[in-house]
Amino acid sequence: MRTHPVRAAAATGIALLAVGCDAMSTTPETDLAVAELALAGCEDNPAPFDPTQPYEPDVEPEDLRVRVDNPLFPLPVGGRWVYRTETPDGVERAVVKVLDGSKELWDTRARIVRDTVKLDGELLEDTFDWFAQDDDGNVWYMGERTTEYENGEPAGHQGSWTSGVRGALPGVVMLEEPEIGCRYRQEYFEDEAEDWARVVAFGQTVTVPAGTFTGCIKTRDRSAIDPTLDEFKYYCPGIGMTLVEEGDLREELISYSGL
Repeated sequence: MRTHPVRAAAATGIALLAVGCDAMSTTPETDLAVAELALAGCEDNPAPFDPTQPYEPDVEPEDLRVRVDNPLFPLPVGGRWVYRTETPDGVERAVVKVLDGSKELWDTRARIVRDTVKLDGELLEDTFDWFAQDDDGNVWYMGERTTEYENGEPAGHQGSWTSGVRGALPGVVMLEEPEIGCRYRQEYFEDEAEDWARVVAFGQTVTVPAGTFTGCIKTRDRSAIDPTLDEFKYYCPGIGMTLVEEGDLREELISYSGL
C-alpha cells in the first residue's frame, strides 16, 4: 500500500506480548505505543498479526470474490477518491480509481485499483493494487505493482508483491467486524512488505474538505519491517478512507465520486 513522505519514529519491544484484546479495549491513545505490543485475542480475525508465530491467513482462494462492498472499504467499478497532503516538499495529490476488469492471481481473481501520486504536479508513484472480499465480508489485500518515478522516469518497483509468488500471502485491509484492539496483517511478503494494523476507536467524526463524516473507525497502521511507519487512518461508512494522520501531516479526502 502507498506510504507517505514523512515517518514518525516509534518505540518497539516484546515485553507485553501476552496481553489480550480485552485489556486493550479502553487503552487511552496516549498509551498506544505500549498497547501496540499486545496480542489480539479478538474473534473472527482471519489475518492475525503475531510475530511469534508463522503467518497462516484463514482464507482460501475459493472463498474470494471480485466484488468488494464492505461499507468501510467499498470498491465499486468507477469509484474515485482524491486526496491532498501538504508536505515540507510541496503539495502531494493522490488519485485512487477502481478499474473495470480483474487481476488473476493466487488461483482467484481480484479487483484492480489504480493509485497515482504527484508532488506539485510531478509523478512520484503509479501503483496497481489488488483486492478481493471473502464470503464473510473481510476485504483482502492481494498485492500491488508499484512504479516509482524520478524526474518523470521510472526508478524502481520497491514494495511490489503478489499473493502466491515467492511466498507472499494476502492480508486484510478491512475486517467485516472490527473489534477494538484487533491486530491484523495487511500484507505479507517476508522482509519486503509486512504492514499491519490495529483497530483503535469506533464512532469517530471526521471533517475533511470532502465533507464531515460520522460513525467512522480509526486504525493505527505500522510495519514489522520499518518501525518509523506510524499512521492513523479513518474509514467512514459508504466512503472508505477519508483521512490519514502521520505526525504533523494530514492526507485528506478532497473529493469522491462513483460510490
